[in-house]
Amino acid sequence: MAAVTVPTLELPSGPRIPVLGLGTYPLTDAEAERVVAEALAVGYRLVDTAENYRNEAGVGRGLRASGVERGEVFVTTKFNAKWHGEELVARAFERSAERLGLDYVDLLLVHWPNPAQDRYVSAWRGLIALREQGLVRAIGVSNFKPAHLQRLLDETGVAPDVNQVQLNPLVSRAELRAFDARHGIVTQAWSPIGKGGELLEAPVITEVAGRLGRTPAQVVLRWHVQLGNVAIPKTGDPARLRENLDVFGFELTEADMRAIATLDQGEAAAVDSDAFGH
Repeated sequence: MAAVTVPTLELPSGPRIPVLGLGTYPLTDAEAERVVAEALAVGYRLVDTAENYRNEAGVGRGLRASGVERGEVFVTTKFNAKWHGEELVARAFERSAERLGLDYVDLLLVHWPNPAQDRYVSAWRGLIALREQGLVRAIGVSNFKPAHLQRLLDETGVAPDVNQVQLNPLVSRAELRAFDARHGIVTQAWSPIGKGGELLEAPVITEVAGRLGRTPAQVVLRWHVQLGNVAIPKTGDPARLRENLDVFGFELTEADMRAIATLDQGEAAAVDSDAFGH
């Protein structure tokens, strides 16, 4: 299989983000170095990491080992709650950039809102400043609910480029996706194929996969593509790296999409970002 060219979406800030990328949690530095280089070799151009994953250094080494030009790769990272402050965000960026070995990152995200701390709006102001300085190309949030997003809009007037959330057919987040769409925010899915068993063994998914001659994971990732999500599946297996990227040569029918929609278990199935965060 030749290297795949992944379609992209334009973010409000201007950069284009690939619609499918590589998630790197919970890879170690050593694993991340290998997997990132292998992923870039087969066509991935979006790599997602975070301070909390403790593998930014490995991701950076993988980027350099790949030989792919820096400007061709869209690199995302995220910072923790201790950096929630307008001035503190600059320090979070500096530390992540140093670990990654990069002068800039393409997308920097507030990892969790941590509303009990009540400093995510201040963190957002810090991100706006970083974008204005050209140190990050795009800015966003992760695990933000509509209420959290609305507060950012009300208090700063600036919408995130991206909202990265837990999202797959079992947790399809229709209300949140609609909110994002109304405000021009790209919805990005972490855990896009779930944890494996329950979703990938669901009869709805296996029936479609069998009919199309595809794997269950490919069917789910194609579902994301057709919904307009950006998905970042994670794997350390070279064969699955290629498999996960090979979803642009087929389409799901409207009937397939409706059938997959019946798997949704509602918001209660998602991690509650009002109660959990770091």
